[in-house]
Amino acid sequence: MAYKILMVEDDYALAMGTEYALISEGYDVVKADSIESAAKNLDASIDLILLDVMLPDGDGYSFCREIRKKGIEIPIIFLSAMSEEVNIVQGLSIGADDYVAKPYRVKELTSRIAANIRRSKINTAVKNTYEFGQHVFYADEYILKRDNENIECTMSEMKILKSLLVNQGSVLSRNQLLEKLFDDGESFIDDNTLSVYIKRLRDKLGDDAEWIETVRGIGYKFRKKGV
Repeated sequence: MAYKILMVEDDYALAMGTEYALISEGYDVVKADSIESAAKNLDASIDLILLDVMLPDGDGYSFCREIRKKGIEIPIIFLSAMSEEVNIVQGLSIGADDYVAKPYRVKELTSRIAANIRRSKINTAVKNTYEFGQHVFYADEYILKRDNENIECTMSEMKILKSLLVNQGSVLSRNQLLEKLFDDGESFIDDNTLSVYIKRLRDKLGDDAEWIETVRGIGYKFRKKGV
């Protein structure tokens, strides 16, 4: 599957030339010539953003800040004719991952793109892998391992574990956990069933069951490392 790039550039000739080069390198390209258009085209399928600084309806710095405020961690590479150090520092300080000065060489740009996407995918894989005690949980695949051996769990048990790990250190109420166990909104899971799932999960974790703490009268939390 080809990586998808959102290119936000209002220079038509430059955008067309860059699009052709990127497609030749095997990328899918979505073009936008304004911040408004970029916002409409930004979704979870985008792997990287090429962002011009000066745009008809605003500046790329503001758009970058807005993206980061929303918690979106897609790699962003600024493209700008303003190559002074102060501009580069400003772009990187607000959350951009790289900065390429115009006019740029295609090979340099594609190399920067490849490096940033590769780094992003590695970071995402690490972020979605949780190690605790003797166990490793791969959140995207819903796989729990101990000493490199798979631990058989039901999907409900996996969903509970994922919710606790993603929010480790924070208390999740019983209602919050119950919401994770609704089967497409059709099946109702009661409070007693949740207690059974927690017990089964703790049994399977063995000595590492202590990582899941009961907060009386509220719910459960997954203990942070070092606490």
